[in-house]
Amino acid sequence: MSYRISEIKEIVGAELFLQGEDAFIEHLLTDSRKLLFPASSLFFALPGQSRNGTSFVESLYEKGLRNYVVKNTEQIDFRSLPLANVLRVDDVLEALQKLASFHRHRFNIPVIGITGSNGKTIVKEWLSQLLGDDLNIVRSPKSYNSQAGVPLSLWRMNESNELGIFESGISTTGEMARLREMIDPRIGVVTFIGTAHAAGFENTEQKIREKLKLFMNSELVIYNKDDERLDVAVKELQQQNETIKIFTRSRKSDADLLLKTIRKSEDQSLLTCVYHEKEFSFSIPFSDEAAVDNALTCCAVLLSIDIPPEDIQQKMPHLRPVEMRLEMKQGMNNCSVINDGYSADLNSLGIALDFLEQQKQHLKRTVILSDVMQSGKDADKLYSKIASVLAQKDIHRFIGIGPELSAHSDLFGSLKDVIFYLSTEEFLAALPGLHFKDETILLKGARIFRFEKISHALEQRVHETLLEINLHALRHNLKTYRHHLSAGVKIMAMVKAFSYGSGSFEIANLLQHAGVEYLAVAYADEGADLRRAGITLPIMVMNTEPSGFESILKYKLEPELYSFRILEEFRDLLTQKGITGYPVHIKIDSGMHRLGFEEGDVESLSEKLQQDNCFKIVSVFSHLAGSDAAMHDDFTSVQSTIFSHAADKIRSAVGYDFMRHISNSAAVYRHPQLQMDMVRLGIGLYGVDASPVMQHRLQHVATLKTTISQVRNIKTGESIGYSRKGIAQQDAVIATVRIGYADGYPRILSNGKGKMLVNGNIAPVIGNVCMDMTMLDITGIDAAEGDEVIVFGESPTVSDLADWADTISYEILTNISQRVKRVYFEE
Repeated sequence: MSYRISEIKEIVGAELFLQGEDAFIEHLLTDSRKLLFPASSLFFALPGQSRNGTSFVESLYEKGLRNYVVKNTEQIDFRSLPLANVLRVDDVLEALQKLASFHRHRFNIPVIGITGSNGKTIVKEWLSQLLGDDLNIVRSPKSYNSQAGVPLSLWRMNESNELGIFESGISTTGEMARLREMIDPRIGVVTFIGTAHAAGFENTEQKIREKLKLFMNSELVIYNKDDERLDVAVKELQQQNETIKIFTRSRKSDADLLLKTIRKSEDQSLLTCVYHEKEFSFSIPFSDEAAVDNALTCCAVLLSIDIPPEDIQQKMPHLRPVEMRLEMKQGMNNCSVINDGYSADLNSLGIALDFLEQQKQHLKRTVILSDVMQSGKDADKLYSKIASVLAQKDIHRFIGIGPELSAHSDLFGSLKDVIFYLSTEEFLAALPGLHFKDETILLKGARIFRFEKISHALEQRVHETLLEINLHALRHNLKTYRHHLSAGVKIMAMVKAFSYGSGSFEIANLLQHAGVEYLAVAYADEGADLRRAGITLPIMVMNTEPSGFESILKYKLEPELYSFRILEEFRDLLTQKGITGYPVHIKIDSGMHRLGFEEGDVESLSEKLQQDNCFKIVSVFSHLAGSDAAMHDDFTSVQSTIFSHAADKIRSAVGYDFMRHISNSAAVYRHPQLQMDMVRLGIGLYGVDASPVMQHRLQHVATLKTTISQVRNIKTGESIGYSRKGIAQQDAVIATVRIGYADGYPRILSNGKGKMLVNGNIAPVIGNVCMDMTMLDITGIDAAEGDEVIVFGESPTVSDLADWADTISYEILTNISQRVKRVYFEE
């Protein structure tokens, strides 16, 4: 469906500037980086933490976009937008929500609204799987459940839909009322109420009441009455609106749906339930408790809409896992493989292509796509649109798998290198002749095509210890620090030492995409690697050395000048090459006593800089020695004073201004007065901060995993490992895991100091840590060879590991060996 821009003007109550053509709008855009259809898109310039969306208007205009919704037209140069339609509103987000609400209410179809702390996306996707064969369903893509995500989800509704399923998430009071007006669900579903987003509410009871506001006008609310606080709150809601009916589920008391028994095997559960006083059973291909709860919720929904138990028995065993993340792994022949081989639809394809576009480490980009299943769209129109999307993404090679794609191969003629296969097996047979090398490969396939076979064939063969990097958590941490910055304060992100062990260009790519202003590396060769991988941000080299000068110039890096020797040697090189105004950063030693010009050097330094046109000072900075600890606050204040006086003298000498920065991660929250023009974020981006307040708000980024290679039984008194340091005090079960000090697991964690998580249980190290292996005492833990073991992550954390090893988190992260495979994923 489409709307004319003149219609949208009336719907959102906007004032129209610069009347262009009365265009038809089919697509809503809130992220300038995701423009696919310029002629039919409307950009909502939402306010951001670091930049307002209005600042992207002119660059989008150059790409062909002509329609905008903005708040402040004073920031726009209208002379450069002669063909644009600019709608001015008082609140851009409210305008987006008004348009989505108007669109949603054009359709008189049942809508299911889902809320809760956890499980919303799983329940939504499983309901779609269970009902999708019988109904044309429109649903939220991925977890688009926020104030801006819900409108984009609702915009997908069209005349062919027979059911809508939308999730909604809130983080504080007052948000749900706006979501209710848009979604207006006929059926309400509450999943699990937990601690997620608890910071925005006084207590759990308030959070429950706020979430239930989504259902104030609903006909039916489905929930778990075993949560007593939720049960009370739903009944209060029913008192406010007596027309609301309730459908309850329970594991222990009378309810519409009562779970009577569960029988679990390794990867399956058989649930016996009672409904209308009759027993019935169904199995699900999962055995974890979360899956059981989510399946019960889905069962309750199906029963409430009159799906008979015998149909539920047939449908439930076919539930499929919901893959909640995009994974990037090292592939063969220096390739990177992005695995999204669990679903294929137009919206998730757009998300995956955005992720692919962020990766700059290879010039070549390949997309392997399966047929799109159950889209409800005309096949010609669907594959024509997919071809159009791919054509805009500069894809080097496209491989289509499936009979439908093969039948529509003529639509993909505009792409550079195209080949089609009828099946996954046919592709795998042809794989040796396709010569994948030095490219980023996106796998996007419907579950039925079993793209995990392709992923396995393309992945680099390495041992089973891996470091998972959660890029979503890194973005979250960046946003968390931005929230605490004063207006206009820039961010320099530290990506030295292989980005604290997390990988260089992968992290730098994300930070560049997320809009940080600067990167910092330790040595010039690190910066050169980032440039070769496609990083264009300014990069400061912190440990400048003469051997790196040529690389600094070649790759347009910006050196830190910290001594007269380095300053003079770099100036001599610039003079020889006739270079003037080269960007540099001046380091002041205000008390750290590591690198930098000391307080007594500043007068002489200022004179040299005043007389020199070789340099253009970009920033003057210093480093705090104890910003994380209250006991050093007086010293931090002294450092700040010394630094400010030095920067003032240099400013007076050179006659122009420059950025000043002294804050590291810990200082952002503890010393906000020292944010100045820029802050340097390091370990905080990876989820570690000395402040308990900040630590609570951050997410852990890195999870180090390994597997059990062997399990053996040990008798009392027998020894384990080198030097017989581990002695069994009783009969014990020992697991050998595939990690040792050559992987970065410190040997000091031998003999009980270190611990790992095995199937949810803490297991201590027994004996000495070996070069490639470590032994754990798993007595009393149900574990087998091949089981996954968590070295650090949510629990134990990297900080726990550092405490046990009597060191700091920095050392643990940076010591993780390069032979440990890095796997990157985006939620």
